Amino acid sequence: MRIVRSHLAALRMLLVFTVLCGLAYPLLVTGVAQAAFPAKANGSQVKLDGKVVGSSLIGQNFDLPKKNPNDPNEVAKPDPKWFQPRPSSGGYDPLASGASNLGPNDPDLVKAIKERRAAVAAFDGVNPKDVPPDAVTASGSGLDPDISKAYAAEQVDRVAKARGLSTTEVRHLVAANTHGRPLGFLGTPYVDVVTLNLALAKLG
Repeated sequence: MRIVRSHLAALRMLLVFTVLCGLAYPLLVTGVAQAAFPAKANGSQVKLDGKVVGSSLIGQNFDLPKKNPNDPNEVAKPDPKWFQPRPSSGGYDPLASGASNLGPNDPDLVKAIKERRAAVAAFDGVNPKDVPPDAVTASGSGLDPDISKAYAAEQVDRVAKARGLSTTEVRHLVAANTHGRPLGFLGTPYVDVVTLNLALAKLG
């Protein structure tokens, strides 16, 4: 009988903690998050015309439509009407987050950076030596939506020309989507490409 009572007590404790930790606590945390930080709790979604088009926390490619979507060998080309993000080793796939794991002196990485620098310079119409580092290197996660102020500034003329806008108007959009240093002294100022391009889309 003592063994039965011990097992019943253990079962009761299991049920109590299952309800508390498996139901009550998650519901409480979810409720507080939805009430206090609904945007962040739902993944910092960004919407256009009421439709979710991405997240301000995850980068994405802004390419021209492929001529043959079913051809896996066709290389996507960047769309000049949009600000371009930094490279991603995983193609901005949330399921493939991570860096290339190539060292700074790896021949493949050195070659890739050289090719990217030439391509970005030609695309933006600038001197290769003026291309900022984040335009040719991927972030550690491969999902970073942020670029440097220098890379954003480099793209202003190209975007303005492609959209028939004034450079002043485009610079104002960049400034509106530029974030300062966290806590005022950590990190560097950055521009969120996703929200910047969303502002461009709303502009028309």
